[in-house]
Amino acid sequence: MNTVKKLSLFLILATALPALAANKTATLAIPSMTCPVCPITVKKALDAVPGVSKVDVSYAKKEAIVTYDDAKTNVDALTKATTDAGFPSTAKGQEKR
Repeated sequence: MNTVKKLSLFLILATALPALAANKTATLAIPSMTCPVCPITVKKALDAVPGVSKVDVSYAKKEAIVTYDDAKTNVDALTKATTDAGFPSTAKGQEKR
C-alpha cells in the first residue's frame, strides 16, 4: 500500500474512533451529605475523575448528576471518587437492597 493510501486510511480511522465513545449520564445517590457545603467537596471529587465533563450536585435531593465519557471512566470510578472524598454513593437504580 502506498504512503498516500496509508495516510488516508489512518485519517479515516482516526476520525471514526472518537465516535465509539459515548457520553453517558449517571445519577448518584449521596445520602451522607449533611450540610449545604458538602456538595462542594462532592463536585470537586467528581470533577477530578478523568472523562467527567459535567457535574451537578443537589444537597436538597442528596444526589449528583454526572456526565462522563464512557471510554475514559465508569460508574464504579465515580462512586469510588465520592467515597474517597468521604461521601459514599450508589448509582440510582443500583442501590443496595
